[in-house]
Amino acid sequence: MTARLIDKEFDRIILGIDPGTNIMGYGVLGCNKKTFQLISMGVITLGKVDSHALKLKKIFERTLALIDGYHPDEMALEAPFYGKNVQSMLKLGRAQGVAMAAGLYRDVPIFEYAPKKIKQSITGSGNSSKEQVAGILKSLLKFDEIPKNLDATDGMAAAVCHYFQGGKPTSNSKSYGSWNAFLTDNPDRVK
Repeated sequence: MTARLIDKEFDRIILGIDPGTNIMGYGVLGCNKKTFQLISMGVITLGKVDSHALKLKKIFERTLALIDGYHPDEMALEAPFYGKNVQSMLKLGRAQGVAMAAGLYRDVPIFEYAPKKIKQSITGSGNSSKEQVAGILKSLLKFDEIPKNLDATDGMAAAVCHYFQGGKPTSNSKSYGSWNAFLTDNPDRVK
């Protein structure tokens, strides 16, 4: 989904990513001192890609294309949540890592937010549904209709959450400016 035409320059642009190996949601938010505007949001569908490795390659390439197309100043990602299915969480973590790698490759600062933190910053409750988050974003960003796939609004929610945090990591978020910073903070993720 592409927003209406952009009629002004922005102080900064935030790329929000909701990582996934079947569907990756993204949102691009233009920010000025006290206002923000939807630039674009959508999904990257990966369901027809057979190999997990090829899905990761596609995530990297498409994230680079978003970065090269919109030139974000920062990237906000939804952190993987700890569910019952370890294999799903592992695949989701790989998808997030590849999206982060694309940002780091282009020297875009990375900020990571827990799903509950994102929901809380948008709706006031960390237990909100995807539909509630989408409804609030529709009102805040004044888009005409909620996308069919809510992964798009989840990606946008990460960007809006980051905007609400003032671009500074909170106790529930992490920021990485380089591979070394990420590796130092996450030695267990590299083997």
